Amino acid sequence: MIVDDEQVMTTRQKALRINLDKRIYGSFAEIGAGQETAAFFFKAGGASGTIAKTMSAYDMTFSNAIYGEEDSGRYVCEPRLVKMLNKEYSLLELRLDEERGENTTFFAFANTVTTINYTRTVKGHGWLGVRFQLTPRSQPNDAIIHVRLSDNHETLTQQQFYGILGVNLIYACFFHHDDTEKFLKSLLDGLNRDKVEIDMIRLEGPDFDGNPKYDNRLLSLRLVKYGLTEATLFDPNGDALQPTDALYKKNIMVLRGRFRPVTHVNLDMLEGGSKQFMSDLPEEERKHTVVLAELTLHDLKAASADIDEKDFLDRVDILCSMGQTVMISNYHEYHRLVSYLAQLTKKKIGIVMGIFNLESIFHEKYYTNLKGGILEAFSQLFMHYIKVYVYPYKRDSGEMYTTKEFKLPPNQIDLYEYLVANNKIADIMEYRTDTMHIISDKVLAMIQAGMDGWEEMVPPQVSKKIIEKCLFGFPCDIWEKRKQAEAILQTNPLEIAAEKEKV
Repeated sequence: MIVDDEQVMTTRQKALRINLDKRIYGSFAEIGAGQETAAFFFKAGGASGTIAKTMSAYDMTFSNAIYGEEDSGRYVCEPRLVKMLNKEYSLLELRLDEERGENTTFFAFANTVTTINYTRTVKGHGWLGVRFQLTPRSQPNDAIIHVRLSDNHETLTQQQFYGILGVNLIYACFFHHDDTEKFLKSLLDGLNRDKVEIDMIRLEGPDFDGNPKYDNRLLSLRLVKYGLTEATLFDPNGDALQPTDALYKKNIMVLRGRFRPVTHVNLDMLEGGSKQFMSDLPEEERKHTVVLAELTLHDLKAASADIDEKDFLDRVDILCSMGQTVMISNYHEYHRLVSYLAQLTKKKIGIVMGIFNLESIFHEKYYTNLKGGILEAFSQLFMHYIKVYVYPYKRDSGEMYTTKEFKLPPNQIDLYEYLVANNKIADIMEYRTDTMHIISDKVLAMIQAGMDGWEEMVPPQVSKKIIEKCLFGFPCDIWEKRKQAEAILQTNPLEIAAEKEKV
């Protein structure tokens, strides 16, 4: 079968190509609503060349007997998927390595998924994964994704989506593993973004670890960049998180910024906003809180037509070194961000923004695409458990510009006063006035020029990281030469003279 690499292959073509490849051989384990992936391989023809075993432990008792119980009691979760992969792959090696391991790249495919229920109160979502070798008798790799399905399709249609996704994932592992763009984009072959959202991916194993192009932070960025999802999340270690799992039943405080780099102002906003947000929560709720530093695609593209991935990783390195959980989103408008977060938690959500950002969200020109205009946007932005915390600005005169001095056109004054009276907008009360003059663009220019003084404008851990890793275009070569020159200048003149005499 001749395959044009530029041609988008059908699901059947992908399954058949795998079936006809004598190197690829493995098992399928599908539980819950997804039992369609193996069916594509059977129907494509030549399945005996690929399938060692298929199974579906649909009954929970059977599933627990085979894979063990989950501490959470859940079945559609990543720990269950990993247990399935562990079990099925180890059985493959145990039973088939001696017979065909020398010439075979084994794989185990697993999924644990659910479809939308009859009352549409539970949406379709699930975990899919492949453990696979790229060369015979090598250590295997893992490719794991989390999927969310739209709620405008019936159960049978959603089941078929899972089957297509499973085939796409297996195919990508074997035929697109060296090209992350093709790998990611091909996952939605035969589908579209309105039907399926992939909001988490993790690639790990000997063929991926240590290779910068498989950095899970970059993969998270590319999920948003390529339109596979609107938002992704990763922890301070750079490990991808599934947003629903990470934020479920959590209070969420968000600071949106460019963080290029993190300055004392960013840190002050984060600390002041967090402290006030925590004080608004009952004491028992404070431990169930996640603070997010959010980057939008819009801000990542601000300096160029496309995203500079090195620049992105520089920002993330800094944020992660400060212990921050990072969100990447395609929600340029605040009300869209809040609407997304509100789907993940029913707890409190706090948004920290500067006073000039507050001004911008009252500009009605940003809401002309909404039938209800600014009122429709504000109905999402200021839901009953949302609050905006506003960071002030220090004027040249030394006076502070806060919400008390906030000016609006006459037709918006009553709306604003309603929001303030109902505790939807509040000033951040604790802040530093000695750092408010710092502007991140100027700091960045000083860093790139190797100028003195920028170190005092950022937190100590940030300046240390920038210098150690040459982040944001910091000229490490110039810095080293400068330090050498300073060392010579500080040397005792008599010692210099003595060295010359030796020569």
